Amino acid sequence: MNRIKVKQCSSCGIDFGCGDTSGVSSCWCNDFPPLFVPTTAIDCLCPVCFKKSCSQKIDEYVTTLTPETALHNKATLLPKSTHLIEGIDYYLENGNYVFKAFFHLKRGNCCKNDCRHCPFDFKK
Repeated sequence: MNRIKVKQCSSCGIDFGCGDTSGVSSCWCNDFPPLFVPTTAIDCLCPVCFKKSCSQKIDEYVTTLTPETALHNKATLLPKSTHLIEGIDYYLENGNYVFKAFFHLKRGNCCKNDCRHCPFDFKK
């Protein structure tokens, strides 16, 4: 039987819960994209540090793409999910969702809505 373990974040040092609860729920880190190794940390990161590190790695990856390479990027291979993560897939601006480039990359094509962070370089 799996259980939650108390671990110490290897970045900020706070204690946090890590692990699956058998048959009930999976670890919070399973909500994040499995494509990017967030850090070279020795052990687990707390949710705040993990999210920050994951977001930084995704942003670094996005900067390596061109509109041509965006069409066949590795984020399209991720399992489809309806669960969006603030700071990874979107941010809020004046109460509105603004989708980040990673959200669009996971979809794999341009929606032609002239999105602010379109990695496919669509222009109306």
